[in-house]
Amino acid sequence: MSLNNLFSLEGRVALVTGGSRGIGKIIAKAFIEQGAKVYISSRKAAACEETAAELGPNCIPLPQDVSTVAGCKALAEALAAREERLDILVNNAGAAWGTPFEDFPESGWDKVMDLNVKSPFFLTQALHGMLKREASHDRPSKVINITSIDGLRLNPWETYSYHASKSALIYLTKRMAARLVKDGIIVTSLAPGAFASEMNRAARDHGDEVAKGIPMRRVGNFDDMAGAAIFLASRASDYVVGDTLVVDGGLVNAALGTSIDP
Repeated sequence: MSLNNLFSLEGRVALVTGGSRGIGKIIAKAFIEQGAKVYISSRKAAACEETAAELGPNCIPLPQDVSTVAGCKALAEALAAREERLDILVNNAGAAWGTPFEDFPESGWDKVMDLNVKSPFFLTQALHGMLKREASHDRPSKVINITSIDGLRLNPWETYSYHASKSALIYLTKRMAARLVKDGIIVTSLAPGAFASEMNRAARDHGDEVAKGIPMRRVGNFDDMAGAAIFLASRASDYVVGDTLVVDGGLVNAALGTSIDP
């Protein structure tokens, strides 16, 4: 095979949940620019349709709340009514909740765990038939779970369920990979660091200050996320299975932290 199309997504069909904004929108746009036909889903129909219109004719909106198993099945059915197969699934829809330990509510636990852990599993399950329909070990389908560096390191905020959910999804990625590789489906995870988004308002609103604590001395940009996502979705990563790609400017693996030496 030629290296010229190593990162091409020409002719591929993708679904990106949480695709109307933030990291999901970046990934959808990147896939389209590489030749894919991309379906985006989000809970808010108007936002989903607006983003699809912005990204052009190869972006199709499928509004759906995927925080429940019923919602996951409904999205799978909506996609199956339009396509026979699915080549790339990006489980990006997510939620966060921050409250002091003494007051942290059950609702803040359940909402985050349902959307961040349960939904990626049950949506992948609901789309299993479409993902494996034309998949093979020579031309695998891809499932990319969007996790977070908060699943690998602590942050100073009291986001208990978010930390737990992202750690769980990183390990769930490995277990799903071990099962689905048998069907020619590769499961990986992408763990972003500081990218400006509604969920990461610190990076969005105080990027210069946040950048001071990052070894690369900047927050992530479109190219950083697009490049990582295209790699995991394309044949360039066909031999990468169950792993988590950290895209954070060095926070997890290149930050020395505080010395304990006198």
